[in-house]
Amino acid sequence: MDDSAFGKEDARGFWTPNKPVSYGPAFDWPPQPRVLLKWLFGFPGYFLPWNVLYAVAAILIWMFLTPSLETLKTFSLSWAALILLRNIGLAIAVYGAWHMWLYVWRKQETDFKYNRQWPKKESSTFLFGNQNYENVFYTLVSGVPIWTAYEVLLLWAYANNIAPMISFADYPILFIAIFFLVPFIHEVGFYFAHRLLHWPPLYKVAHALHHRNINPGPWSGLSMHPIEHVIYFSTILLFFFIPSHPIHMINLASRLGVAPAQGHTGFDRVVMGDETSMDTSYYAHYLHHKYFEVNYSDGMVPLDRWFGSFHDGTPDAHEAMKARRLRRGV
Repeated sequence: MDDSAFGKEDARGFWTPNKPVSYGPAFDWPPQPRVLLKWLFGFPGYFLPWNVLYAVAAILIWMFLTPSLETLKTFSLSWAALILLRNIGLAIAVYGAWHMWLYVWRKQETDFKYNRQWPKKESSTFLFGNQNYENVFYTLVSGVPIWTAYEVLLLWAYANNIAPMISFADYPILFIAIFFLVPFIHEVGFYFAHRLLHWPPLYKVAHALHHRNINPGPWSGLSMHPIEHVIYFSTILLFFFIPSHPIHMINLASRLGVAPAQGHTGFDRVVMGDETSMDTSYYAHYLHHKYFEVNYSDGMVPLDRWFGSFHDGTPDAHEAMKARRLRRGV
């Protein structure tokens, strides 16, 4: 598949899609019912493939990879360790799959790669002198344990009637609806946590570590300072207030845990064959790693547009960003 049909490369070797970054039509005004229905039920769309995939994964994780509520009532290092091992396995499987396909096997070489250069194998910027080694280290040694700690806390709280719990039998419509509210909860929580992490004191102490990845790969997604992991995963605590089921919490927790791999591939799409590809739809987040002060959200809820930090990848948007910098005296 020829990426020149979908974008262009500049003199420095940066590839840019022809289509600017845009949000889904959920918040368009006036509403466009036909466009909205196509976005909701089309492929790719709101439900398919990713949100349905995360929902199904959460159900399977709850059914087969999580102890029973009766077991969860009494905190035990043994069942907490099982949750930790489960999450380590999920992280290795998901981050590893993206990394192997795109960066080890290089199945599509640099087609659709925003930065045509491969990450440097040796760099004093990174722990162990290697970008990927640092990313794997912070993901597995800090990210997954902190993700697990939040999840263990909520599982124990559900089991002891501290977190408000509903069942499918009692509230079937609400039960299903919450599955598809989780992406909005995730995105709004991520946006405000991310803006907080760009507060200069927190940026210097914590978030700067993540931004070492100016040419990110999949493992860059969860490579964060432990302080950032604590803030990033704190959205899970909202389920202390939202009537829900542990499946919904697992849906959010696992999304927070593994979705950053997709958001940091560094590629616009993954080629599946001569005529087919899977759109990763994360040009927005690549621009954040390139310019640091734009596109703090994932691009479904137009928070960046509302708060003046949106960059759609066009020259006009770049000029607007530079004008904002001049007004701040940067």
